Amino acid sequence: MTAPLLDARNLSRHYRMPRTSLLRAPPVLTAVDNVSFTIRAGETLGIVGESGSGKSTLARMVMAFEQPDAGAIVFEGQNLHNLSASALRKLRQRFQMVFQDPFGSLDPRRRVGWSIAEPLRAIGVDADTNRRTVEALEQVGLHPRDANKYPHEFSGGQRQRIAIARAIVTRPALLVADEAVSALDVSVQAQILNLLMDLQDDLGLGILFISHDLAVVASICDQLLVMQNGKPVEAGPAAEVLRNPAHLYTQTLLKAAGVTA
Repeated sequence: MTAPLLDARNLSRHYRMPRTSLLRAPPVLTAVDNVSFTIRAGETLGIVGESGSGKSTLARMVMAFEQPDAGAIVFEGQNLHNLSASALRKLRQRFQMVFQDPFGSLDPRRRVGWSIAEPLRAIGVDADTNRRTVEALEQVGLHPRDANKYPHEFSGGQRQRIAIARAIVTRPALLVADEAVSALDVSVQAQILNLLMDLQDDLGLGILFISHDLAVVASICDQLLVMQNGKPVEAGPAAEVLRNPAHLYTQTLLKAAGVTA
Protein backbone atom coordinates (compact mmCIF):
# COMPACT_ATOMS: atom_id res chain seq x y z
CA MET A 1 0.00 0.00 0.00
CA THR A 2 1.30 3.46 -0.85
CA ALA A 3 2.29 5.92 1.87
CA PRO A 4 -0.45 8.33 3.00
CA LEU A 5 -0.64 11.69 1.30
CA LEU A 6 -1.50 13.22 4.69
CA ASP A 7 -0.82 11.65 8.07
CA ALA A 8 -2.23 13.47 11.10
CA ARG A 9 -0.91 11.98 14.33
CA ASN A 10 -2.36 12.53 17.81
CA LEU A 11 -3.33 16.15 17.23
CA SER A 12 -4.42 18.33 20.15
CA ARG A 13 -5.17 22.04 20.27
CA HIS A 14 -5.99 24.15 23.33
CA TYR A 15 -7.07 27.78 23.63
CA ARG A 16 -6.60 29.94 26.71
CA MET A 17 -9.89 31.72 27.36
CA PRO A 18 -10.41 35.18 28.91
CA ARG A 19 -9.73 35.29 32.63
CA THR A 20 -12.90 35.15 34.73
CA SER A 21 -11.23 36.05 38.01
CA LEU A 22 -8.05 37.82 39.08
CA LEU A 23 -7.43 35.05 41.57
CA ARG A 24 -7.81 32.15 39.15
CA ALA A 25 -5.86 31.01 36.14
CA PRO A 26 -7.67 31.62 32.85
CA PRO A 27 -9.73 28.62 31.74
CA VAL A 28 -8.46 26.45 28.89
CA LEU A 29 -10.70 25.20 26.07
CA THR A 30 -9.67 21.92 24.46
CA ALA A 31 -10.77 22.28 20.83
CA VAL A 32 -9.11 19.10 19.53
CA ASP A 33 -8.08 16.19 21.75
CA ASN A 34 -5.79 13.43 20.42
CA VAL A 35 -7.14 13.09 16.86
CA SER A 36 -5.42 10.94 14.23
CA PHE A 37 -6.29 10.20 10.60
CA THR A 38 -4.72 9.56 7.21
CA ILE A 39 -5.69 10.49 3.65
CA ARG A 40 -4.34 8.76 0.55
CA ALA A 41 -4.21 10.10 -2.99
CA GLY A 42 -7.62 9.79 -4.65
CA GLU A 43 -9.40 9.28 -1.30
CA THR A 44 -11.95 11.46 0.48
CA LEU A 45 -12.03 11.57 4.27
CA GLY A 46 -15.11 13.12 5.79
CA ILE A 47 -14.94 14.74 9.22
CA VAL A 48 -18.38 15.26 10.65
CA GLY A 49 -19.78 16.68 13.87
CA GLU A 50 -21.89 19.47 15.25
CA SER A 51 -20.71 23.05 15.68
CA GLY A 52 -17.94 23.17 18.28
CA SER A 53 -16.77 19.60 17.65
CA GLY A 54 -13.31 20.75 16.51
CA LYS A 55 -13.70 20.19 12.76
CA SER A 56 -12.62 23.65 11.61
CA THR A 57 -9.74 23.72 14.10
CA LEU A 58 -8.48 20.52 12.49
CA ALA A 59 -8.79 22.13 9.06
CA ARG A 60 -6.75 25.14 10.16
CA MET A 61 -4.02 22.89 11.54
CA VAL A 62 -3.92 20.80 8.36
CA MET A 63 -3.55 24.02 6.37
CA ALA A 64 -0.76 25.11 8.77
CA PHE A 65 -2.72 28.23 9.67
CA GLU A 66 -2.42 27.10 13.31
CA GLN A 67 0.13 25.04 15.21
CA PRO A 68 -1.00 21.95 17.13
CA ASP A 69 -0.11 21.91 20.81
CA ALA A 70 0.67 18.22 20.48
CA GLY A 71 1.01 15.78 17.61
CA ALA A 72 2.24 16.15 14.04
CA ILE A 73 0.88 16.68 10.53
CA VAL A 74 2.99 14.99 7.86
CA PHE A 75 2.16 15.91 4.27
CA GLU A 76 4.01 14.16 1.44
CA GLY A 77 6.60 13.06 3.99
CA GLN A 78 7.21 16.50 5.50
CA ASN A 79 6.12 17.69 8.94
CA LEU A 80 4.29 20.91 8.13
CA HIS A 81 4.97 22.53 11.46
CA ASN A 82 8.73 21.95 11.33
CA LEU A 83 9.17 23.79 8.03
CA SER A 84 10.61 27.26 7.62
CA ALA A 85 8.28 29.97 6.35
CA SER A 86 9.83 29.83 2.87
CA ALA A 87 9.66 26.02 2.70
CA LEU A 88 6.04 26.04 3.84
CA ARG A 89 5.16 28.70 1.25
CA LYS A 90 6.71 26.54 -1.48
CA LEU A 91 4.92 23.38 -0.29
CA ARG A 92 1.57 25.14 0.09
CA GLN A 93 0.90 24.87 -3.64
CA ARG A 94 0.38 21.17 -2.97
CA PHE A 95 -2.53 21.67 -0.55
CA GLN A 96 -5.29 24.23 -0.91
CA MET A 97 -8.55 25.11 0.85
CA VAL A 98 -12.13 25.68 -0.31
CA PHE A 99 -14.07 27.81 2.17
CA GLN A 100 -17.75 27.84 3.10
CA ASP A 101 -18.37 31.37 1.83
CA PRO A 102 -17.14 31.76 -1.76
CA PHE A 103 -18.11 35.43 -1.91
CA GLY A 104 -16.09 36.18 1.21
CA SER A 105 -13.03 34.43 -0.22
CA LEU A 106 -13.11 36.47 -3.46
CA ASP A 107 -12.14 40.14 -3.66
CA PRO A 108 -15.29 41.94 -4.90
CA ARG A 109 -13.13 44.72 -6.40
CA ARG A 110 -11.15 42.32 -8.59
CA ARG A 111 -12.08 40.36 -11.68
CA VAL A 112 -12.30 36.66 -10.88
CA GLY A 113 -9.34 35.84 -13.13
CA TRP A 114 -7.15 37.92 -10.83
CA SER A 115 -8.50 36.10 -7.76
CA ILE A 116 -8.05 32.65 -9.30
CA ALA A 117 -4.41 33.43 -10.10
CA GLU A 118 -3.70 34.80 -6.62
CA PRO A 119 -2.35 31.50 -5.21
CA LEU A 120 0.11 31.32 -8.13
CA ARG A 121 1.42 34.77 -7.32
CA ALA A 122 1.67 33.82 -3.62
CA ILE A 123 4.09 30.99 -4.43
CA GLY A 124 6.04 33.07 -6.95
CA VAL A 125 4.70 31.61 -10.20
CA ASP A 126 4.64 34.38 -12.80
CA ALA A 127 4.70 32.45 -16.07
CA ASP A 128 1.60 31.00 -17.73
CA THR A 129 -0.80 32.43 -15.14
CA ASN A 130 -3.38 33.35 -17.78
CA ARG A 131 -3.27 29.89 -19.35
CA ARG A 132 -3.52 28.16 -15.99
CA THR A 133 -6.40 30.42 -14.94
CA VAL A 134 -8.32 29.55 -18.10
CA GLU A 135 -7.54 25.87 -17.60
CA ALA A 136 -8.87 25.99 -14.01
CA LEU A 137 -12.08 27.76 -15.12
CA GLU A 138 -12.72 25.10 -17.75
CA GLN A 139 -12.03 22.31 -15.25
CA VAL A 140 -14.84 23.61 -13.01
CA GLY A 141 -17.30 24.00 -15.87
CA LEU A 142 -17.00 27.76 -16.49
CA HIS A 143 -16.02 29.69 -19.62
CA PRO A 144 -12.64 31.39 -20.12
CA ARG A 145 -14.39 34.74 -20.63
CA ASP A 146 -15.71 34.49 -17.07
CA ALA A 147 -12.21 35.52 -15.95
CA ASN A 148 -13.09 39.10 -16.90
CA LYS A 149 -16.22 39.28 -14.73
CA TYR A 150 -16.63 40.31 -11.09
CA PRO A 151 -17.86 38.03 -8.27
CA HIS A 152 -21.26 39.76 -7.99
CA GLU A 153 -22.07 38.72 -11.56
CA PHE A 154 -22.26 35.04 -10.59
CA SER A 155 -24.71 32.87 -8.66
CA GLY A 156 -23.71 31.24 -5.38
CA GLY A 157 -23.01 27.93 -7.08
CA GLN A 158 -20.91 29.60 -9.77
CA ARG A 159 -18.94 31.50 -7.13
CA GLN A 160 -18.15 28.22 -5.39
CA ARG A 161 -16.93 26.86 -8.74
CA ILE A 162 -14.67 29.91 -8.97
CA ALA A 163 -13.40 29.24 -5.44
CA ILE A 164 -12.64 25.65 -6.44
CA ALA A 165 -10.85 26.88 -9.57
CA ARG A 166 -8.77 29.13 -7.32
CA ALA A 167 -7.92 26.11 -5.16
CA ILE A 168 -6.87 23.82 -8.03
CA VAL A 169 -4.94 26.38 -10.09
CA THR A 170 -1.70 25.45 -8.25
CA ARG A 171 -2.32 21.78 -9.17
CA PRO A 172 -2.48 20.56 -5.57
CA ALA A 173 -2.50 16.99 -4.33
CA LEU A 174 -4.92 17.75 -1.45
CA LEU A 175 -8.04 19.86 -1.13
CA VAL A 176 -9.42 20.83 2.28
CA ALA A 177 -13.13 21.62 1.91
CA ASP A 178 -14.50 23.22 5.09
CA GLU A 179 -18.33 23.27 4.91
CA ALA A 180 -17.87 23.95 1.19
CA VAL A 181 -21.50 23.28 0.22
CA SER A 182 -23.40 24.15 3.41
CA ALA A 183 -24.38 27.64 2.17
CA LEU A 184 -25.83 26.31 -1.11
CA ASP A 185 -29.29 25.08 -2.10
CA VAL A 186 -29.67 21.30 -2.14
CA SER A 187 -29.74 21.07 -5.95
CA VAL A 188 -26.60 23.22 -6.23
CA GLN A 189 -24.95 21.19 -3.45
CA ALA A 190 -25.31 18.08 -5.61
CA GLN A 191 -23.69 19.82 -8.57
CA ILE A 192 -20.68 20.94 -6.50
CA LEU A 193 -20.28 17.50 -4.92
CA ASN A 194 -20.34 15.91 -8.37
CA LEU A 195 -17.75 18.46 -9.53
CA LEU A 196 -15.45 17.59 -6.62
CA MET A 197 -15.74 13.87 -7.39
CA ASP A 198 -15.04 14.50 -11.09
CA LEU A 199 -11.98 16.59 -10.24
CA GLN A 200 -10.80 13.86 -7.89
CA ASP A 201 -11.06 11.29 -10.69
CA ASP A 202 -9.31 13.57 -13.19
CA LEU A 203 -6.55 14.90 -10.92
CA GLY A 204 -6.11 12.15 -8.35
CA LEU A 205 -6.86 14.55 -5.50
CA GLY A 206 -7.04 13.62 -1.87
CA ILE A 207 -9.91 15.50 -0.21
CA LEU A 208 -10.50 16.36 3.44
CA PHE A 209 -14.23 17.10 3.48
CA ILE A 210 -15.56 18.77 6.62
CA SER A 211 -19.28 19.04 7.27
CA HIS A 212 -21.93 19.03 9.96
CA ASP A 213 -24.28 17.19 7.56
CA LEU A 214 -23.95 13.41 7.49
CA ALA A 215 -26.25 13.17 4.48
CA VAL A 216 -23.77 15.23 2.45
CA VAL A 217 -20.76 13.33 3.77
CA ALA A 218 -22.42 10.01 2.96
CA SER A 219 -22.60 10.93 -0.71
CA ILE A 220 -18.93 11.71 -1.27
CA CYS A 221 -16.61 10.18 1.36
CA ASP A 222 -14.62 6.95 1.39
CA GLN A 223 -13.57 7.22 5.04
CA LEU A 224 -15.39 8.88 7.92
CA LEU A 225 -14.30 10.41 11.22
CA VAL A 226 -17.01 11.46 13.67
CA MET A 227 -16.08 14.08 16.28
CA GLN A 228 -17.81 15.28 19.43
CA ASN A 229 -16.48 18.03 21.70
CA GLY A 230 -13.04 17.83 20.12
CA LYS A 231 -12.71 14.07 20.50
CA PRO A 232 -12.90 11.33 17.85
CA VAL A 233 -15.79 9.02 18.72
CA GLU A 234 -15.95 6.80 15.63
CA ALA A 235 -13.90 6.22 12.48
CA GLY A 236 -13.71 3.80 9.59
CA PRO A 237 -14.90 3.20 6.04
CA ALA A 238 -17.85 5.50 5.43
CA ALA A 239 -20.15 2.72 4.23
CA GLU A 240 -19.47 0.66 7.36
CA VAL A 241 -19.90 3.58 9.79
CA LEU A 242 -23.16 4.58 8.13
CA ARG A 243 -24.48 1.02 7.94
CA ASN A 244 -23.50 -0.02 11.46
CA PRO A 245 -22.75 3.01 13.69
CA ALA A 246 -21.26 1.90 16.97
CA HIS A 247 -21.42 5.15 18.93
CA LEU A 248 -24.64 6.71 20.20
CA TYR A 249 -23.56 10.15 18.95
CA THR A 250 -23.12 8.81 15.40
CA GLN A 251 -26.53 7.16 15.62
CA THR A 252 -28.05 10.48 16.70
CA LEU A 253 -26.42 12.35 13.80
CA LEU A 254 -27.66 9.73 11.35
CA LYS A 255 -31.19 9.95 12.67
CA ALA A 256 -31.14 13.76 12.52
CA ALA A 257 -29.86 13.68 8.93
CA GLY A 258 -32.37 11.05 7.83
CA VAL A 259 -29.60 8.80 6.58
CA THR A 260 -30.42 5.11 6.32
CA ALA A 261 -28.13 2.21 5.49
